[in-house]
This record gives sequence, C-alpha cells and structure tokens, in this order.
Amino acid sequence: MIRIAVLFLIALVQLPAAEEGWISLFNGKDLTGWRVNENPGTFSVKNGAIVAQGPRSHCFYVGDVANHSFRQFELQVEAMTEPKANGGIYILTDFQEKGWPGAGFEVQVNNSFPGDFRKTGSLYQVLDVKESLAADNQWFTEHITVKGDTITVLVNGKEAVRWTQPAGWEGTQEFPQRRLRSGTIALQGHDPGSTVYYRNIRIRLLK
Repeated sequence: MIRIAVLFLIALVQLPAAEEGWISLFNGKDLTGWRVNENPGTFSVKNGAIVAQGPRSHCFYVGDVANHSFRQFELQVEAMTEPKANGGIYILTDFQEKGWPGAGFEVQVNNSFPGDFRKTGSLYQVLDVKESLAADNQWFTEHITVKGDTITVLVNGKEAVRWTQPAGWEGTQEFPQRRLRSGTIALQGHDPGSTVYYRNIRIRLLK
C-alpha cells in the first residue's frame, strides 16, 4: 500500500504544468453558454463537437467564465474541416446580430477552400499563412495565446503566427476594429458548402 501511495504521489508531481488552470467552454452536449446570431440552423452539436454547416453564421461564447470577456489567455480548440471548407475562430470580439464580426481578430480555419490563400493559422488579413499546416478530414489543434501586445498561433504545435501589435495600429482596411482589446470568442460558419467541426474548446486565463 505504501509503494502504491508513493507511485501515486510521483505521478501527481509529474503531471504536466500545462494542464493546470484550463477551463472548458463547451460541454460537448449542447450550445449552453453559446449564442448563435444570424441563421441559427447553421450550428448543431454532434458526437461531442460543434458543427458549422450552412449559411453564414457565428456562434459566440456568452457563458460565465470571466463574464465572457478575455484579454490575456491561452485558447485551445480542436477543429476538423471537410474538403473545400472554410471556417474561423474569432478572439477579442463582441456579439453582433449579423455579418462578419468586426471587432477583434479571426484565426483562420482553411485547409483547401478554393480561392483563399489564407491557410489555417493565419491571423486573417493581419499576418497570413500560405503554408498548409493541417489537412482535411483530420483533427488538428489551434493553440492561440494573447499575452501583452502579442498574439501567437500554433497549429499542431508548430508556430504559424507570432504578431505584436505596433504602436498606432488602426486595424485593417476592411476591419478597423481588428485591435487588441477585451472580448469574447466566436466560431465561424462560413457558407453552405463548408463543414467544419470544433471540439475540446478550453481556455486558460493569464495575468
């Protein structure tokens, strides 16, 4: 019994520190804590994942964690795309009734969408990635960190983006509110021809 207890304590000590402090934002069963704007039928929950498939729509986190207002954090999302699908993960944004979210930043989810060179991991229209870092029909992880004035995006553990907002930054031409601020998270349903799955959505708040 003593030997078992010692082994258990050793195992606890060896638990990776990265697992500490993570909070799940999705229960794997339904959209509790999330709010869909236009075309609510675009989003559903199947087999433990949020599925985006249908006309343009966005699913915003409106739950209790930090009163759904985040500024410095790590966010991990597992995603999977069907062929020719487009999607995205918005950070530092606000709920809006319709249209592409204007506030905050979009981290791209796109492995084979025709006509869009901005691949998975891109900080959309801010620092775009042309290299394919993930594949369709396979789960991959986007790990997004916002710390100070820097946003870092890892795709399957490989750094895709490290961008520091410069002084005097005024957003992009199309989205002037693409700036560092406090805000929530949103998942994108891009178009009826795109099917994207999101699961294991969790956050770790940073100081």
